[in-house]
Amino acid sequence: MCGIVGYIGTQEASGILLEGLRKLEYRGYDSAGIATILEGEIHCVRAKGKLHNLEEKLAGETNPARTGIAHTRWATHGKPEEYNAHPHMDMQQRIAVIQNGIIENYRELREELKARGCEFRSETDTEVVPHLIAEELSKAEKSAEFPLLEAVRSVVNKLQGAFAIAVICADYPDEIIVARQQAPVVLGFGQGEFYCASDTPALIPYTRAVLNLENGELARMTPIGVEIYSFEGQRLKKKPRTLDVNPVMVEKQGFKHYMLKEIYEQPGVVRACLEAYFDTEWSAAKASSPTKIGLSDTVLDDLQQVQIIACGTSWHAGLVGKYLLEQLAGIPTSVHYASEYRYSASPLTKNTLTIGVTQSGETADTLAALAMEQERRSTLSSGFEARLLGITNRPESSLGHLVPNIIETHAGIEIGVAATKTFVAQVMAFYSLAIDLTYRRQARSSEALEQLLDGLRQLPAQIELILESQERYIEELAHDFAETQDFIFLGRGINFPIALEGALKLKEISYIHAEGYPAGEMKHGPIALLDAKVPVVTIAMPGTVFEKVLSNAQEARARDARLIGVTPMDEQEAADTFDTLIPVPHVDEILSPILTVIPLQLLAYHIAARRGLDVDQPRNLAKSVTVE
Repeated sequence: MCGIVGYIGTQEASGILLEGLRKLEYRGYDSAGIATILEGEIHCVRAKGKLHNLEEKLAGETNPARTGIAHTRWATHGKPEEYNAHPHMDMQQRIAVIQNGIIENYRELREELKARGCEFRSETDTEVVPHLIAEELSKAEKSAEFPLLEAVRSVVNKLQGAFAIAVICADYPDEIIVARQQAPVVLGFGQGEFYCASDTPALIPYTRAVLNLENGELARMTPIGVEIYSFEGQRLKKKPRTLDVNPVMVEKQGFKHYMLKEIYEQPGVVRACLEAYFDTEWSAAKASSPTKIGLSDTVLDDLQQVQIIACGTSWHAGLVGKYLLEQLAGIPTSVHYASEYRYSASPLTKNTLTIGVTQSGETADTLAALAMEQERRSTLSSGFEARLLGITNRPESSLGHLVPNIIETHAGIEIGVAATKTFVAQVMAFYSLAIDLTYRRQARSSEALEQLLDGLRQLPAQIELILESQERYIEELAHDFAETQDFIFLGRGINFPIALEGALKLKEISYIHAEGYPAGEMKHGPIALLDAKVPVVTIAMPGTVFEKVLSNAQEARARDARLIGVTPMDEQEAADTFDTLIPVPHVDEILSPILTVIPLQLLAYHIAARRGLDVDQPRNLAKSVTVE
């Protein structure tokens, strides 16, 4: 959830660290801080609130230090106050530590340290770490070749939880020690300078050579190189990889916000998915599969059930996936919140594929649920063995190491906290999987699959048409909701998950209370909320439930609610039903979620922007949820 950055090299560290925090601020923005080693002392500056508050404190300060660490916080333990901001230090203020994650046994450690005379200045779990390192350092200096490394190694073996830490010590100015356990951290390699960060955007301006630390690993960074060790102290041989990323990808490129830029990138994302997942030359006359997702027969053959595990927007993508897998491939499918699945797992069934969906590949609850599923099936008989598949935007992530099979979503880096293009990419991944399984099981004719693929190929141009024709109109429409406090979103069938996603986007960035419901459920309670002050956004696409959705919308009209319809322009019955239309192109109902979600993203964006809110960094949220 938090963002950590470290630098050691030949340049002034503070500027690099601040720029790194700017690239990671989507991971948390409750407070920020920086610590450098200057003239034999730790120089630490912290500030409550967003990064600009820290920058104001540092303005005009000259700091030639070449070694430092920095942190931007999403609060877990303790309020977002300056005294809880990282870095945290030991009592002698010789050691500084930053952390991403949660130390679960910090209470016991804190009490033990207090009993030995330690005084605490914060409410955080992190502050136990510098105190513990200080104790261990006094022991390690008597015998260890690298005392700071040995002290940190000893301490991390006492910690329980999911964490990534970076440590500096005034007595060892040419070292940064980094450790990982269940929270992401990546190292960057330059010429005589080295970096660490929670995610690659902080490194892209400086280097393409990176190395992801694995769980249970430490790194000793010095101006002459990086050494990797296990938590047991064994030296490891590892090689960096090269990032295939353009620095322009993490810039706004003229857009006011990253979220709007990423909405406009969705036609390109869908094209990338089509190219990656499907045989562009395939037709019904071919004897080969229309997909090229690269999953083996042992994973997909003889499936009797699929279970999807995810959180947030990824859970909504999973709901679309459930519809596709059941309606196209005929496979019973369930969708679970990862945070709930861990404590109420489904009964074990034979020939079951478990799919974990996480944009970052680091979502703690999803990883833990998948690990549990792997463990509980590890000793079972044939047919009950774990079949695990991950859908992620980051195949090099923890998810990529946990599960043997990955579908990469090809969305590119997403900076805005509210997911847009990564949702569309996840849904595209489910189309590819459903079509692959449909072909394998011969659940639809080749001609029907060819027609479906032809429709998929039209989607990028249709998204572009919505963006070109509707964005200005939706921006004007947003003016009508300056004082609105509640929204209802309705959908049925494959578009019910899109109603949920539309409601989530609006509440995430505009702070308006919004609920998504199956349209047929309105009369079973939620209709009591409706009056002239509650707009109702209804997704009404021609198909199996079109008439039913319009009838449900009429129920809302009878309660004086303003009706907004996401529907094709030339559907006269829809035009007669809704007060306001947001037109989308005609499309096969089963493909419609890729199109109907676009106006809802734009509506949420423009309502929030109209209210003057920080669209890219909404309050209380963070991009990558690496704590349970």
